[in-house]
Amino acid sequence: MQRTLSPFPMWVGLVIAALIAGLGTGLGFWQGLPAQNVILYTAATFALVLWLWQHVVAVGSSGTAADSASTAPGEAHPSARAAFRKFLTGNRGLLLALLLLLGAFLIASVTVSGFFTGLNVIALLILIVLLVFAVRVSKFFINNRSAFIGLTVLAGLFAISSFTIEGFASAANIKSMLVFASFLGLACVGQTFVALLGGLDLSIPFVIGSSNVGLLYLIKLGVPSWIAVIVVLLLGTFIGFINGILSLRVQGQALILTLGVGFAVSGLTQIMTSIGSAQMGNVYGKVPDWLRNLAAMNGKTFGLSVPPIILIWAGMAVLLIYGLKNTVYGRYLYALGGNRICAGQLMFSEGRYWVGTFMVSGIFSAITGSLLLGWSGGGFIGVGQPYLFMTLAAVVIGGTSLLGGYGGYGFTVIGVLVLQVLTSFLVGIGLTFEWQQFIFGLLILPMVALYARSAHIRTQV
Repeated sequence: MQRTLSPFPMWVGLVIAALIAGLGTGLGFWQGLPAQNVILYTAATFALVLWLWQHVVAVGSSGTAADSASTAPGEAHPSARAAFRKFLTGNRGLLLALLLLLGAFLIASVTVSGFFTGLNVIALLILIVLLVFAVRVSKFFINNRSAFIGLTVLAGLFAISSFTIEGFASAANIKSMLVFASFLGLACVGQTFVALLGGLDLSIPFVIGSSNVGLLYLIKLGVPSWIAVIVVLLLGTFIGFINGILSLRVQGQALILTLGVGFAVSGLTQIMTSIGSAQMGNVYGKVPDWLRNLAAMNGKTFGLSVPPIILIWAGMAVLLIYGLKNTVYGRYLYALGGNRICAGQLMFSEGRYWVGTFMVSGIFSAITGSLLLGWSGGGFIGVGQPYLFMTLAAVVIGGTSLLGGYGGYGFTVIGVLVLQVLTSFLVGIGLTFEWQQFIFGLLILPMVALYARSAHIRTQV
């Protein structure tokens, strides 16, 4: 009979192929060969070594098959080649992640001056080992697989960044990362709620920018700052209500509807705030001291050098994580996202929860825009644009299902922290904003492959 290949020698082959290909890449760049040739030779070397390893293991397996006990008549045993194909199919998400990671490293080595260093190569190898470890061990954490993978990747990224970038683990840099993570975390609240019902809200960045500009505009008109904040939050809630109502009956078009509402809100805000002014889309003026203290990097909480926004986000995260799991509203939200038909038979009000989640998204977008005003000191209509991609990325990387019914804000917190540490690492090694977006896009692809076909989603599709 033929012996089935075990996963262990297959993983050994992958590691050996990656090491040999990586060594060849380093030698190629060191010798000054053209980048196109180096990439081509690297890919060919990786494929050749992997094929040779699979062939050697297959021959060894067939050679020892004669010594194995005979099987019962009619009992089928997969060949080594079939076992290898099964291995590739069963680990396609992880293999995709490794290939994309290696590809991004090669492209960065070619295009970014001084990127290919010994420290960065070591960091890449450590990250590969951690990713393989996280995915392989996560099968023992069935209910919280995505959280385990996310926490492992987060710990690995932080360790690698501290190892390769001087001052990364300093108190000042950690405080800076937490401040920016707080803005993203608050913006992700609404996106998480909407995703739990199986929708997405693309108006979030436009509401953030409009709130940022509108709040300072109202303050310049002489409206007391606390009243202006209330007005902006009410307007954000109203925009969420409009999104919810419009998308309720045409949920297949919710993305287009929320995007259209976002564009309309952004344009109307610029029209209103530019009357009598030549500064289209931007508003300048004095930001109240209390708002600056809430969001500024040097803000203080009860005399301590801790920006209040960090504590605001932490407290909000605790309340949301607890509330989603332990309140009637949270349980109904999961029920509707998991199976809308069954939930409807239990007399759940789908319309009320659908509209309510978009209202939550609207008010938290307005909160984020208002706090960003305290951080920046000026109103800018485009301040929310990065959050269009970042909120989606944080939800996906955290492991919340985009089909609804699984995940939660705790998962999103992990995704936010992973993105923020990764952003700081990419900035620290000298990559531009465009490169950061490229890396984030590559990161989303394997995460979707890892999470999107889990059992709880397969039962819905």
